[in-house]
Amino acid sequence: MAFKDLVEKFTKPQDERDREQLDEYCHKLGTTRLDEVSPRTQIKVAGEVGLVRIVPRAGAPSLEAVLNDGRGSITAVFFGRRHIAGISSGRRMVLQGVAAERGGRHYLYNPQYRLLPGGDPT
Repeated sequence: MAFKDLVEKFTKPQDERDREQLDEYCHKLGTTRLDEVSPRTQIKVAGEVGLVRIVPRAGAPSLEAVLNDGRGSITAVFFGRRHIAGISSGRRMVLQGVAAERGGRHYLYNPQYRLLPGGDPT
């Protein structure tokens, strides 16, 4: 380990190092970075689920999972679902679908998803 890396390890805040590691992990998967998402385009993104909640929409429940890749976030909305096995806070996954923007936030409605293991993708 180089001296510069050692100094950085002890001086950089842990949450910043965690974000950088998550960004590197997602970038190795060859997905679009969340800070580069454009509305109304087909995207494939990866990240870690930070928040999972059930939100009523038009009288039916919808599962929302907020995905973060260390650079930005996107909310996956699964209409008519209260639970999807494997989707929980801290889980890494890949989402694919058409991006939407509403109120300055990005959304994927009923995206295709793939759950990932927590280790190195290579």
